[in-house]
Amino acid sequence: MTPAEREFFAALADVVFGNPFSAQRSELIVRLAPNAKPGDLTADREALARVVAPKLEPFLREGAEGLRRFDADDRRLIEPALLYVGYHRCVPQLDALIERQASQGGEPLAVPFGDEVIAALVRSGVAPEQAPRYFALYYQLRRAFYFIYRSLAGECESMRKFREALWNNVFTHDMRGFEAALWNRMEDFSTLLLGETGTGKGQAAAAIGRSAFIPYLAEKGRFAANFTETFIATNLSQFPEQLIESELFGHRKGAFTGAIDNHQGVFERCDPHGALFLDEIGEVSIPAQIKLLQVLQERTYTPVGGREKKRFSGRVIAATNRPLGELRRQGRFRDDFFYRLCSDVIELPTLRQRIAESAQELEQLVELLVARITGAEAPALVAAVLEALETNLPRGYAWPGNVRELEQAVRRVLLTGRYAAELRESGGDESERLTAQIREGAVTADELLARYCALLYQKLGSYAAVAERTGLDPRTSRKYVLAAKA
Repeated sequence: MTPAEREFFAALADVVFGNPFSAQRSELIVRLAPNAKPGDLTADREALARVVAPKLEPFLREGAEGLRRFDADDRRLIEPALLYVGYHRCVPQLDALIERQASQGGEPLAVPFGDEVIAALVRSGVAPEQAPRYFALYYQLRRAFYFIYRSLAGECESMRKFREALWNNVFTHDMRGFEAALWNRMEDFSTLLLGETGTGKGQAAAAIGRSAFIPYLAEKGRFAANFTETFIATNLSQFPEQLIESELFGHRKGAFTGAIDNHQGVFERCDPHGALFLDEIGEVSIPAQIKLLQVLQERTYTPVGGREKKRFSGRVIAATNRPLGELRRQGRFRDDFFYRLCSDVIELPTLRQRIAESAQELEQLVELLVARITGAEAPALVAAVLEALETNLPRGYAWPGNVRELEQAVRRVLLTGRYAAELRESGGDESERLTAQIREGAVTADELLARYCALLYQKLGSYAAVAERTGLDPRTSRKYVLAAKA
C-alpha cells in the first residue's frame, strides 16, 4: 500500500467511525470526494462511494486470502473501508426492511438477504463468528439514520447539533470505542432530555430507543426483536402519586385496595434490547426517585407487594419541561438521582429559536406535517397553510406551544382555512418568552427595547412612567411601546 493510499484510508476511517451529523465529518468527506455536496447526507454518501470502490478494487481481486497478506497496520486501515462498502451495498434492502417493520408489530420480520450480506462480510475478511454482529450493526446504523435524520425535520444549525447529540447517545462520539467495547453496554448510559412543552422530547426519546443494537439470529433468519415494540413510553404526570410505583414496577395481587390481580410495570414490559422513556420525570415524588435510583444503580427492582427482585436490562431515557435546577435547590429532586440520570443531557431547541436561525425552518416543518397528515406530498396544501399562517399571525410570533402548536395550527388551517392563535396577554408569559429569546440570542436591540417598554407600559400604565423608568424621552418610549404592539 502506497503512502497516499494509507493517508486516504486513514481519513476514510475517521468518516466511517465518525458522527454523520458533525461538521468535521462533512469537511472530511469533501476532502476525500470533491464532488460531494456539504450538508446533503445522501449525496455525500453516493459521492464518497464512487471514490472508495475503485480504490478498494485492486485489494479485493484475491478475496480474503489476498487481504491476509497485509501486515496488521495496513489491515486495520483497510477494514473500515471494506465495512463501509459492504454497508452501502445493502442500504436499499435495509431501508425496505425498516419501512416494512415500522408498519407492523408482532414478531420480527424474516430477513431474506441476511445470509447474502453475512457471506459477503466473510469474503471481505470478517471472521464467520463475527459477521452476524456486523450485520446487526448495519441494521442499527440504518435505523438510527432513519429515526434521527428522516423523522426529524429541519436543517438549521441547532437541529444539526441536536441530531449530532442524538447520534452520540446511540453510538458515542467515536464508533471505534462503541464497536470495540460498548455495543452491548449502552443500557448503562441514561439520557435526560430537557425542553419546553411541544419541542418533541418524545420523538427524540423514540429516536434513541428504537435505534438500539438488536442481535441477528442467523439460524432463524431474523433479528432478535421488533424495534417497533422495544421502546416503551410512559408519562408520569398522568398517574396519581400512589399509583406511580405500580406503573413503574408493577404490583402483586392484594398489594393494596383495588389490586385484584398481578400487574406488570413498564420496567418488566421493557425488552432487554429496548428503552424505557419516563416523561415528566420532574413530577416524581422523592420515594419514587429513591426506588428509580436503585434501578439505575443496581439494575434491579421489586414489584409493589412483592418480595422477589427482578432485573431490568433495558435503557432509561427521561425528560421534563420543569426547571430541574430550581427543583434541586428546593429539595424536590434529589441530586444523586439527577447525576445518575444524566450520562448526557440534551436540550431541545425551541421552534422560535429554529425559525430565528433559518427562515426556511417553518416551511420544512409544514411540509413534513402536511405529508404526515395527508399521507403524501401536497405542495398546494403546504402553500395554503404557509399563506394562512403569514396572514393570521403577528410578525415574529413566538410559537409558545412549539412544534406541537404548529401541528395543530396546520390541522386547523386545513379544516378552516385560518389559524387565530390564542395570544396570551399576561406580562409574565411575555417576560418569560422574552427571557428565553434573549438566552437564545434571537432578539435584536431595537426589538428588545420595544418589548421591554411594552412590558413596563402594561405594568405602569403610562408613557411618562415608562420614560422615567428607562431614562428615555416620553415620545421615544411611546414609539417603542407602539412598535411592540404592531
